[in-house]
Amino acid sequence: MFHLANRELSVDVLDPADRIDATRQGTRYCWGGYIWQIHDARFGPLLRGPEWPNPAPLAFNGQGLPESFRHRTRDGQPLTWQGDRGVALGAGALSADTAGNITLTAPCAWTVTPAADALGFHTRHTAAGFSYALERRLELRDRTVTSSTRLTNLGGSPLVLQWFAHPFWALTAGRAHVTLPAGTTMAENPGFALAAGGAFTFQRPFVAPTDDQFALLALPPGRALALALDHPQLARVSFATSFVPTECPVWANAHTLSIEPYLALHLAAGETRAWHVRHGFEAR
Repeated sequence: MFHLANRELSVDVLDPADRIDATRQGTRYCWGGYIWQIHDARFGPLLRGPEWPNPAPLAFNGQGLPESFRHRTRDGQPLTWQGDRGVALGAGALSADTAGNITLTAPCAWTVTPAADALGFHTRHTAAGFSYALERRLELRDRTVTSSTRLTNLGGSPLVLQWFAHPFWALTAGRAHVTLPAGTTMAENPGFALAAGGAFTFQRPFVAPTDDQFALLALPPGRALALALDHPQLARVSFATSFVPTECPVWANAHTLSIEPYLALHLAAGETRAWHVRHGFEAR
């Protein structure tokens, strides 16, 4: 595991080449730059996950601040697949059996470049007819963590996929209060409520890991996402994207809340796309 630290925060980052860390990563999340936990010097761990406080959650569930390149859409349509062979960008080559079970057959190799206040991750990978270069950079400044991504299509055909951030935030007394951009809307559901001004709340506490709720947020068009939410130890947590999300699910269970901005990617041969997300942890 790698670490970034200053006087107030320390960041635990999984090592793509470490045998133990590899068991935590699976096929869902990008291996390079996977933030596993952030610790406050006074309050301890700040992030959760669906199985919190299990120290060894299932790789699919994870914890912390993972990010993902979807190799299939949420309804199962293939994105980065050729028949039964696929690639999870940033994780590795995949195979699927006749029952639809997906296996990581070979992880991609990462080069890691540590610096005083940053970690750089780089991979060039070819699998299932796709070829790409992926750079990830994590930077810690004061109480802010910035996660940056740069993706280049090295293949001869378009690279079409989806990326999303999947932050797992801590609940306060089993609930969360989030300030979303004014004008955000959401279909009625039994778990969440959203006021016209952007105040997002739980309608009820969730009582078990399997007691959960999923919904889609309709964000104001043409604007990057910026939000703030409460935290049991901190004044607030903030989160912002450098891009306009193409869609934005929200999900919670008894342990955590996640708001997940998606970015649809369609890269022509040789094309590069870069973006970042920023996490702030404001002390009381």
